[in-house]
Amino acid sequence: MERIGHSVRAVLIVALLNLAYFFVEFVAAISIGSASLFADSADFLEDTAINLLVFVAVAWPASRRRAAGSVLAALILIPAVAAVVTVVVKILNPEPPSPEGLTGVALGALAVNLICAVILLRLRDEGSSLATGAWLAARNDALANVLIIVAGLLTFVWHTAWFDIIVGAIIAAVNFSAAKEVWEASREEYDSVEDAFAEMDDD
Repeated sequence: MERIGHSVRAVLIVALLNLAYFFVEFVAAISIGSASLFADSADFLEDTAINLLVFVAVAWPASRRRAAGSVLAALILIPAVAAVVTVVVKILNPEPPSPEGLTGVALGALAVNLICAVILLRLRDEGSSLATGAWLAARNDALANVLIIVAGLLTFVWHTAWFDIIVGAIIAAVNFSAAKEVWEASREEYDSVEDAFAEMDDD
């Protein structure tokens, strides 16, 4: 029971960290006109959704987790679509973002994702598909942050918007799989519970 309580606290902390930095990155993306930061902010919202699902999985029945997963998956689509629109707008008006802002915010995002990955590292082998998905999301997002940092450093040398646009397009493309992952994770968790009950009935 103590271990479960520790796990619940861990995923709640991770969810709150992701939600907080979603707003930071979202506002920064609008302020400096960055397509890659805007797309990456959708990843923070995705991670918030996944960790909230893990958090409620302890107390909620499988049917409610499944419904919550559907709602969260739909919510994630909103910033994902907005990220694509931002990339298109940026292509039409390729004004380079502030390289200082791009690099600085991406470094902050990398720090948050690394902290979350470390917190979730001990949970990934506990048998929960959602917990494993949360850890993988944090790890993959850290890699995306490295791409943004590289784009920011390159923008220092070549004052062009195309590094930001290319990285933003890559992350935006990945964002569309995020909603699908949350959807499938909630259903996998639901199916695992159903299988467990079926085995109990067989016994």
